[in-house]
Amino acid sequence: MDILFVLVPLSVVLALAILVALAWAVWRGQFESVDAEGERILHPD
Repeated sequence: MDILFVLVPLSVVLALAILVALAWAVWRGQFESVDAEGERILHPD
């Protein structure tokens, strides 16, 4: 039963870290032009 006092806060911290990472990726524009990155590989400069 004592393990729940460790695992519950740890899972909340992990979930918050994932949300912050996702918000950071969206804010930085990581998902705006997914196709452009694929085309950039096919067409060298």
